[in-house]
Amino acid sequence: MNVSPSSTMNGRRILLGVSGGIAAYKIPELVRLFKKAGAHVKVVMTPDASRFVTPLTLGTLSENEVLTEIFPENESGSWTKHVSLGLWADLFIVAPATAQTITKLAAGSCDSMLTAVGLTARCPILVCPAMDHDMYIHPATEKNMDTLRQNGAIVMDAEHGSLASGLIGQGRLPEPTSIFEKATELIEAALASKSGPLAGKKVLVTAGPTREAIDPVRFITNHSTGTMGYEIARSAGRRGADVVLVSGPTSLATPDLVRRIDVVSTHDMHEAVQQHADADIVIMVAAVADFTPTKTSASKIKKTGTSREMELEPTVDILAGLGASKLEGQVLIGFALETDNGLENAKGKLDRKNLDWIVLNNPKEDGAGFGTGTNRVTLLSRRGRTIELPTMPKDEVAEAILETALEPNE
Repeated sequence: MNVSPSSTMNGRRILLGVSGGIAAYKIPELVRLFKKAGAHVKVVMTPDASRFVTPLTLGTLSENEVLTEIFPENESGSWTKHVSLGLWADLFIVAPATAQTITKLAAGSCDSMLTAVGLTARCPILVCPAMDHDMYIHPATEKNMDTLRQNGAIVMDAEHGSLASGLIGQGRLPEPTSIFEKATELIEAALASKSGPLAGKKVLVTAGPTREAIDPVRFITNHSTGTMGYEIARSAGRRGADVVLVSGPTSLATPDLVRRIDVVSTHDMHEAVQQHADADIVIMVAAVADFTPTKTSASKIKKTGTSREMELEPTVDILAGLGASKLEGQVLIGFALETDNGLENAKGKLDRKNLDWIVLNNPKEDGAGFGTGTNRVTLLSRRGRTIELPTMPKDEVAEAILETALEPNE
């Protein structure tokens, strides 16, 4: 990769956290890439990391002192370095991130300079896992990586290939060029957060389905994949917003620089939304269940060969509650999935729930609805404006919704 000083990385402050894995041998090349691009680089290491690459090597390449202890003895007042480094950095990259380091970061442990900075950093944190395949796919590791994502960190996928154990599988540290490219994207996004059109704004987005339990095995849900909501959250983040994504069960990865809260039921989603109801912009994309069983069986309901009736009751209307308590200046956007009388039903929902905009779509139309990469929507405003968008990829629909629905004074 041919790297030269760029406007994106030139002068940016990159803090590298190196933990004790064999992939640490790749970090000198990563340091060189950042230095060639004009970045200022500082390095912190766990004590075990120095078994694989020396502080002298990384210090020489970065042109800065490398810290390996949380209480260095060679510098007066350096016990506060974990604070000053967390404030200094524009981006904190943990590479390689071993299973142990990921566990400590997820738990908020601070027994090393690296993990302490993980708690003090006010910048984006990029975590680059590296470990053997079975460690990488272990449920405990997956849970810890999910925790980091929910806390706002960006976790890269490990690469597939030959591992130090001799096995072949997923667990390799992403190549330095891949980490550098991802870091560049994050720096660009961070710059947008300071100057983008939504800079300083908090945006709340809901996405995905909800599940209403019938018994420990069965539940009521719908076909939503969450894609539309995730694309809106991603687009809002790129525009500089502080984005909170409340997500029902999906298989989607968390968009970069987005805080994600996972929920299951409509009740769970309502509770999470209430915690962030002070958002400047609320976009309710989630396909929330309208009904829930009045009683949930504690045991699996057995098949008896006869018909069975189940009593349902309405779930809490999250969107109506937000409309009833809408804050001054707050923008509230809802979605309406309608198969019949779409415009009439959407306009009624727009008025009843005190929305600024409603986004109408029909799953019966080609290229629209659940499980597709495209969507076709109509935007309706409380002031009577109607905008029909053609069928387009969902990421472009997200951009169009934010461009149109968030126009000033609309």
